[in-house]
Amino acid sequence: MLRRAVAYALGAAQTVTPALLARPTPCAQWDLGRLLAHADDSLAALHEGFADGAVALCPPPREATRGAAICGATAYDPATAFRLRAARALGVLSGVRAGSGPPRPRQPVVVADAPLTATALALAGAVELAVHGWDIARAAGRPDHALPLPLAARLLPVAHRLVPHEGARHPLFGPPVALGPSAPPDHRLLAFLGRDPRPTDTAARSS
Repeated sequence: MLRRAVAYALGAAQTVTPALLARPTPCAQWDLGRLLAHADDSLAALHEGFADGAVALCPPPREATRGAAICGATAYDPATAFRLRAARALGVLSGVRAGSGPPRPRQPVVVADAPLTATALALAGAVELAVHGWDIARAAGRPDHALPLPLAARLLPVAHRLVPHEGARHPLFGPPVALGPSAPPDHRLLAFLGRDPRPTDTAARSS
């Protein structure tokens, strides 16, 4: 699931150019540039957890070194940085899927002093990257890049286990968006995590 989520998010970011980075996103108060930087940090944290067995609560700033270390240039481009890191992650995850390397499913990973298994970390990362992939696609004006239904169906129960239904959701997630009972799994996943998955003009007419 993590591999599929990374592949989906990478596809969403393929057409992002510097001219689009100031666009608003479904994540309140984040433009597309900040969202891509956050997704890049999320991938870096996942790699840190799998490689080192721990993810720091407050990692050192990566902004100053991203240009040289990730993009090979002095100017930091969050879209390029995310695409390169996601492509590298896919290579690693494809090897893991083939049984050629870590992480082991029950390998312990400490996140902010809380012990998890590698599987739990991977599932949390899959939910985040899949949903942020949709955020990126919507901000970039790509309604054709829908969240794959099989992936959404598998991630929906994971999200319900990981994310509070009320109260402690804020500020990481907005309140769930009400949908009809026949909504497909991708819409239900997005709505549970505070997104309105309907086309923009439809959402505007009903709000």
